Amino acid sequence: MTAPDSNLTPDEEDLLFRLLRQLDLAPEASQRATASALGMSLGGLNTQLRAAADAGLIAISDRPGPDKRQRYTYTLTRRGAAEKRRLTDQFLSRKLAEYNVLHAELTGTASGLPHIKHRTHPMQNNLAPIPELYVSYDSAQKLKIDAGQLKSHDLTPRQICDLELLMNGGFNPLKGFLSEEDYNGVVENMRLADGSLWPMPINLDVSEEFAASLEVGEDIALRDQEGVILATMTVTDRWTPNKAREAEMVFGADDDAHPAVNYLHNQAGDIYLGGPVTGIQQPVHYDFRGRRDTPNELRAYFRKLGWRKVVAFQTRNPLHRAHQELTFRAAREAQANLLIHPVVGMTKPGDVDHFTRVRCYEAVLDKYPASTTAMSLLNLAMRMAGPREAVWHGLIRKNHGCTHFIVGRDHAGPGKNSAGDDFYGPYDAQDLFRTHQEEMGIEMVDFKHMVWVSERAQYEAIDEIKDKDDVTILNISGTELRRRLSEGLEIPEWFSFPEVVKELRRTKPPRSKQGFTVFLTGLSGSGKSTIANALMVKLMEMGGRPVTLLDGDIVRKNLSSELGFSKAHRDLNIRRIGYVASEITKNGGIAICAPIAPYATTRRAVREDVEAFGAFVEIHVATSLEECERRDRKGLYKLAREGKIKEFTGISDPYDVPVSPELSVETENVDVDNCAHQVLLKLENMGLIAG
Repeated sequence: MTAPDSNLTPDEEDLLFRLLRQLDLAPEASQRATASALGMSLGGLNTQLRAAADAGLIAISDRPGPDKRQRYTYTLTRRGAAEKRRLTDQFLSRKLAEYNVLHAELTGTASGLPHIKHRTHPMQNNLAPIPELYVSYDSAQKLKIDAGQLKSHDLTPRQICDLELLMNGGFNPLKGFLSEEDYNGVVENMRLADGSLWPMPINLDVSEEFAASLEVGEDIALRDQEGVILATMTVTDRWTPNKAREAEMVFGADDDAHPAVNYLHNQAGDIYLGGPVTGIQQPVHYDFRGRRDTPNELRAYFRKLGWRKVVAFQTRNPLHRAHQELTFRAAREAQANLLIHPVVGMTKPGDVDHFTRVRCYEAVLDKYPASTTAMSLLNLAMRMAGPREAVWHGLIRKNHGCTHFIVGRDHAGPGKNSAGDDFYGPYDAQDLFRTHQEEMGIEMVDFKHMVWVSERAQYEAIDEIKDKDDVTILNISGTELRRRLSEGLEIPEWFSFPEVVKELRRTKPPRSKQGFTVFLTGLSGSGKSTIANALMVKLMEMGGRPVTLLDGDIVRKNLSSELGFSKAHRDLNIRRIGYVASEITKNGGIAICAPIAPYATTRRAVREDVEAFGAFVEIHVATSLEECERRDRKGLYKLAREGKIKEFTGISDPYDVPVSPELSVETENVDVDNCAHQVLLKLENMGLIAG
């Protein structure tokens, strides 16, 4: 390789382009990772690096650390950045010329796409390809073999969503999981270390044990939950975050009522890792494959159709008539084509599952003009972060080729906080988006609150109705819709499409026909198992649905015999019970669980697992500690008092009393039949069993 002003062969220019692009994507990656990404030997890479440095295209600096594989950092100089831009334009021009030739050969007409240098800046931003973190197929096969020898991290579902959008460019300009410096900037002021706007921390959270086994500079393999290697990562940073500070700054409050804050404190790993990612392959999706598009695939689709303006509609709910009117208005206002871009990754606990939602979307897609509407699925793990989330969603849609984005009232709001108030104001998200939209390069379209005006038989924006006192205004909230579905009540056609209602009723039959879980919790000896057995018999007597009892002692014997009684093992035991109960609920059965389940956070996690498929009915068997000790049929309290049983709930380990269970029952001086009958009455009151 020689200096850029010398005559380079096309092959040499291609090699220089690939090298500069890879160093820009992952400047702190190890030489081995860089060589694998480029498909060359370490010796060949060193030759190219020296030539690029001699030509003034890159600066090589020492990087302190114990790992000799990570001794250097590579930074593009101004000259190198300019050369990369020149080579990028040259590469795109060559590919465009090839496309024009192929288009003419196949169709007999010119493609109509102008030459690169004649395109407007907005068009390049909107439709030109964006950087991805994947290596070539041949390089990926070699890297996969090498990665098999590395230490591995099994990704959580949320991390898989994040990694996919890192690799395919959805999270551009991120080149990997955030470094500590980037993380601190994002948390404090929504800025990466280089000043770029980015509102959401994207970090690889891991356990202390795994983090301690790593050295800074070490490469690790990132695997999905079946063990498939998706990427490698060079660990450049490792730190213990201040999660309380993150919660306050990113989500507005350190309040576990917020689902993302609860995840942060009770599910996420204690240590964060940062570093560049080298993509090997996309996560595999077996569902709706024809509806899933990467940012560059959508950009190519928009280029093909000649769409210069595209307004994106973000949703995690089924589409109803108000949404249709809203999206029609937004597209007209922006004079743009419409992309329906629902999230199918992780949304708010309790949301309609994405399989049902996508079937609903497909059922009404023909009600939109096919020539100006497209639908694509986004595998995003939402954080429900309100204003910050709106900005984040805008940047993601910009990366997917959109020019406009609909921001709703209380966009990505998680609901009520612990005090019963909304986490965010109704227009906070719109205000923050409006502040940054020029810098983001994507324009906001306000979400209008649409209501049905009976006299005019049409949807109108509530703020635009001048004669509110003289007309009948109708609306159905999400809560009211869920009530009507659960009770089998009519859902008026002015509110939703018959096709959508049909799909929702298939998934959400009336409550009296759904599966559900009864979860009894209380101290050892409180009477949980006795009540559970009586309840099981009464429900079996009623018939109609299979009933399964998951008693704590039975589960310990058959599912968790290898577990001890440490907090970690007790948590794992309850999570296993919750998993089995959720499967029973999903398949229309009744699960009765009767463990001690002392920890509120674990009970909440089980509730979230179950409520994805049906009702979760928490029953606190509120027998006092004194009464439980008096009963002590197994002699366990006596042994605990003598110190012969460690970490015994109620004696040497705490029991978190449920704050708001569906029902609390007293067992002292009350017979078992009466207690079980109280539970039956509660189930009847909730519509879960027929009266």
